[in-house]
Amino acid sequence: MPAKSPLRHLLVCTALAALAGCRPDPLPPLDQQLYIWQRQWRPDHAQALAESRADFSTLRVLALQAQPKVGWSRALVDLPQLKADGRPVIAVVRLDGQLPALDLQVAQTQIARLLADWQAAGMTPFGLEIDHDSGNARLPGYTAFLLSLREQLPPGVKLSITALPAWLDSPHLPALLQAVDSSVLQVHAVSDPRRGLFDPVQAKQWAERWSRISNKPFYLALPAYGVALLPDSGGAPVVESEAPLDRIGVRRELLADPQQLADLSRQLRQQPPAHLAGLIWFRLPLPGDRRAWSLTTLNAVARGDTLASHWQVERSGQAGHYDISLVNVGNLDLPLPARVELSTGACEGADGLNGYRLQQSSQHLVFNRQSSARVAAGGRRVLGWARCQGIDQGAWNVYP
Repeated sequence: MPAKSPLRHLLVCTALAALAGCRPDPLPPLDQQLYIWQRQWRPDHAQALAESRADFSTLRVLALQAQPKVGWSRALVDLPQLKADGRPVIAVVRLDGQLPALDLQVAQTQIARLLADWQAAGMTPFGLEIDHDSGNARLPGYTAFLLSLREQLPPGVKLSITALPAWLDSPHLPALLQAVDSSVLQVHAVSDPRRGLFDPVQAKQWAERWSRISNKPFYLALPAYGVALLPDSGGAPVVESEAPLDRIGVRRELLADPQQLADLSRQLRQQPPAHLAGLIWFRLPLPGDRRAWSLTTLNAVARGDTLASHWQVERSGQAGHYDISLVNVGNLDLPLPARVELSTGACEGADGLNGYRLQQSSQHLVFNRQSSARVAAGGRRVLGWARCQGIDQGAWNVYP
């Protein structure tokens, strides 16, 4: 009996899909991983790790860095806490792109000491990631550095690198990728910051191009944070990230849009580029991190949940003395609204707090925003107080 042609088999499967079970198997979900980038761990890490465990398979932890004029320094990682978390860990070594040269001997010594100290503490990393923003002209030297470094790693430790889209135009990229087990393509904060922190269309294009060059697994590093731009005397912007800068000037805040990232994640799940192994989110947020998504929002985006949130106004107190709060209900962080209006009875006194100024009439309290901020999903912010005969719990309006 002659074999069926592929076309005939496809037509049969299409016609009888529901009965014959010819539907293709569903695509597996993309792996989700998480960067931990704090240089000094805090007690808050314990709760953040616990709340992230269900949604992120692997932790990539800043462990060691080399900077011009500063030299080598280690992040103060809580190794017992990291061990107790139980997830696979990849130690990240940050080599500043402004270093005049990569000293292989010194780097090997520093990395060997790091891995030995971690292992002595019972924490053996699954892999090592080198984060180095090399210029294209220096890629051959960087490749030689990685090949030598890989030979010195303990057995079983995988080597990966953070990679830049600018390398896509280099003829040396294929050799570089052959020197490592996997790569992490960074698609955020890679161009002029005045053009924005992230472009989802461009990110997808870069991923598609990368998949045609790399025959090894690669990941996309995606942003879950924001930065501020400050003007410099020369006209170029200065970027303020986690640590505040001692500079005067109006700050222009840039924040990665959770909905944009959720849409891109969904597209990548539906049509993943070849060899794309997963997504890595930068970075694990801690309470008080003013330039990062809340962990609630980050978890929701990673899971592919529908993002939705809105404000609720709540009052608390007794004997006519009320604290008035905004509560962010849902899974999406929100900027403070411009105006909040409440219907009240006669009030003896009232005032705005936390960046709100009060306008008062005989039957209304109007709180007007004077400064910008964000409230995390599930968070609350007291916007004022009032001593009134009554506040109508259901008669309020919030204006973006």
